[in-house]
Amino acid sequence: MRNFRNYEVWKDGVEFSAHVYELTEQFPKKEMYALCDQLQRASVSIPSNVAEGCSRRSQNEFAHYLEISLGSSYEIETQMEIAHILKYVSDKQYDDIIEKVQLIEKKLTNLINTIRQD
Repeated sequence: MRNFRNYEVWKDGVEFSAHVYELTEQFPKKEMYALCDQLQRASVSIPSNVAEGCSRRSQNEFAHYLEISLGSSYEIETQMEIAHILKYVSDKQYDDIIEKVQLIEKKLTNLINTIRQD
């Protein structure tokens, strides 16, 4: 059994999720159950699916859960684009969060590729 706590991408995902929660606190209250909720759920999904994938026996199943994490990161990019257009985040905040999520995407992609090669 794999230990999810040993994966750097899991650690990054947990930290990223906390960052998303802090960022969405400044969104308008009308977004509490809309864009905020979607961003928070997608961000939590990243490390959660890494952890769940670690419990799976096969490499293919593990890779499948990593792909779900990757999909959640793409959701976040889309949702942050919307938040940026609506001016819920500044240019700097947008650039920062996009940079962080894209780094997670690279790590997930590399891990998926490594697992799929075995």
